[in-house]
Amino acid sequence: MNNEKDRVTIYQVAKAAGVSLATVSRVINKQGSVTPATRKKVEDTIASLGYRPSGLAQALATNRTTNIGVVIPSANYVYIANFLNGITDVAKEKGYSLTLFSTSHSREEALQMIEKVISSHVDGAIIFDDQLDSEDISHIASYNVPAVVIDQKVSGEKVANVLFNYDAILDQTIKRYYSRRGDKKMSFLHVHNAGRLLAHAEKKFIKAHEEMGKDYAIINCDDSYTRTYNYFCEYFKTNRKGFFIAYRDSIAAAVLNAATDSGLNVPKDVEVMSLVGTKYAHIVRPTLTTFSIDMNEVGKRAMYMLTDLLNHSLVEKTAKFDAELVRGGSTIDRSGSDPDYR
Repeated sequence: MNNEKDRVTIYQVAKAAGVSLATVSRVINKQGSVTPATRKKVEDTIASLGYRPSGLAQALATNRTTNIGVVIPSANYVYIANFLNGITDVAKEKGYSLTLFSTSHSREEALQMIEKVISSHVDGAIIFDDQLDSEDISHIASYNVPAVVIDQKVSGEKVANVLFNYDAILDQTIKRYYSRRGDKKMSFLHVHNAGRLLAHAEKKFIKAHEEMGKDYAIINCDDSYTRTYNYFCEYFKTNRKGFFIAYRDSIAAAVLNAATDSGLNVPKDVEVMSLVGTKYAHIVRPTLTTFSIDMNEVGKRAMYMLTDLLNHSLVEKTAKFDAELVRGGSTIDRSGSDPDYR
């Protein structure tokens, strides 16, 4: 599927052909009365300019704009902003309008938002909320509204899924750390109500350690840079060594900075890794090792899948994005000569 924006617009076609927008739309959609000569002139112009019809042309034919509802947990997180940028790029290309519905770490609020989305008579929906369980999400399939659900598997005639896979790279990273003489105790930073992605990663973290018979720790911390930084400044007064896996870059940066300000060396004494990598991983010193998924591309893929759902042409209803390890200076490079461990 081509992800590039249309270089030529319907406005340019109309101007070059010397006709109205409505006439171009009627030719594209094969609707209404257009003389053979005018139709040929418009079709020749479309061919010469290389124009590809979008949702905007279809909207002009029906005097309506396709409205897409987008449910997100919060626009404050960088990875969500990147996700929205991808959605917006495709929405502009297709001539769609977007309505955002933001929740805030509450299952009840998320359910209310979905009800609100459906009742607002949107043409389609993209739902990305970590607080909803499988039963909640499955309920979406009962609505007669095309929907793309992010990071949750749902079956239904008008439902598609975009799934994330952190399991493989997290399991591989932990096991190779110990197999290559990793000598620090690993700790997973548990953030209350952080959602399904973090909870699933925590289970994988525990399982990997149990399979290897290795000791580990789960540390409760707030989803706040300042409070996490203050906590670890105290923590490092008595604990001078460790390997920490955090949820987001800001939390990982808090641990990294607290270690440095406590006189510890990163990564010799303390190693830090972030599950959800963003641009901030590259602006701290040392840079952060992260697991990364291109959320801009996720947003684009979700919107293209929804477009095909709206057009009854979606064949593959599941898209999968595998996280990749992006190595920074916050962990020791133990990759050696193994090309599979980057």
